[in-house]
Amino acid sequence: MRKFLFLVLLLGTATLFSQEEKVDSFIDANYFYGTILRHNKDIAHLIKGHPDGLILSYNKKTFGEERWQQAYNYPDWGVSFVYHNPQYDILGANYGVYAHYNSYFFNRNVLLRIGQGIAYASNKFDLESNPKNNAYGSSLLSSTYLMLNYNKQYLFKNIGIQAGLAVIHYSNANVTAPNSSTNSLTFNVGLQYHLDREETSEYSFKEYTKFSEPIKFNLMLRTGVNESDYLNLGQEPFLVVSTFLDKRLSYKSSIQIGADMFFSYFLKRQIEYISISFPSYGIKGDEDYKRAGVFAGHELHIGKVGVLTQLGYYVYYPYDFEGRTYFRAGLTYRLHKNIVASTTLKSHGAKAEAVEFGIGIRI
Repeated sequence: MRKFLFLVLLLGTATLFSQEEKVDSFIDANYFYGTILRHNKDIAHLIKGHPDGLILSYNKKTFGEERWQQAYNYPDWGVSFVYHNPQYDILGANYGVYAHYNSYFFNRNVLLRIGQGIAYASNKFDLESNPKNNAYGSSLLSSTYLMLNYNKQYLFKNIGIQAGLAVIHYSNANVTAPNSSTNSLTFNVGLQYHLDREETSEYSFKEYTKFSEPIKFNLMLRTGVNESDYLNLGQEPFLVVSTFLDKRLSYKSSIQIGADMFFSYFLKRQIEYISISFPSYGIKGDEDYKRAGVFAGHELHIGKVGVLTQLGYYVYYPYDFEGRTYFRAGLTYRLHKNIVASTTLKSHGAKAEAVEFGIGIRI
């Protein structure tokens, strides 16, 4: 009942605001209900109830003032708040704040939203007070949510509806152990309220010349901290040196091919620990903790922002850790013509290794 009262209050506030000026934006409130997916056998004991919660969002429309807006069918951008209750005290509740992006398809009747942000876990792992929560090793988590909704705007004056599916992911990317993470598959239904007085369809359209660039050389340095899955080995820094060539195929897309060198000091600690504590594993303790890989990738360009995906394979792999194939996904941002910043997640399948913060040069 309190959830619906909050929704009414939210819509009432929006009504007062909309009477003052036309702002070309809308808010939405969605209730969700679903299940936690068993992506890892280690979290089977945590799947007890059906998670539910609220997704509250503010959305700003675009109308083609910049080329990327027209290229991507006039998307929205905005901020979201997510309250996630897994209905199990061991996990506790999560509260997240996100930046999100809405894409539209099928005459703007289908909405795809991607949100990335930070969440607070109210009942993280503690060796003494909460040892069963091996999903969240820290209070602050990296979180992503995907929403695919049927979207009907201005159904009744400024009010619209939406309904569909959402996937909500929580992980600390091995910054602190343990980190089994969770993924919730949910059904959601909600209302929209448009803060402008009436439906706006004044999308601009311009003819642009074909976009072309030659092959470019890139050097990227990535760093951060992470921890072994073996508890109490402590956080260690890492460094990744990446060189690659990229070719811009169009205004939207470019492809990449390159190589990575990994200096992962948590592996050094892990190798030493296993060699002493588990002699039956056959680890001598003098194995090299460094790794080298080659990769191919793709970048989707949205103005100054890029959505990066890469698939790699270790060609130098002296110590076996999670397999020879690795993945990288995240965002880049063009700070200057030749300077790029990035935030990426490196993983081995569903097993995250690290959140990487990078800076690079493109010439």
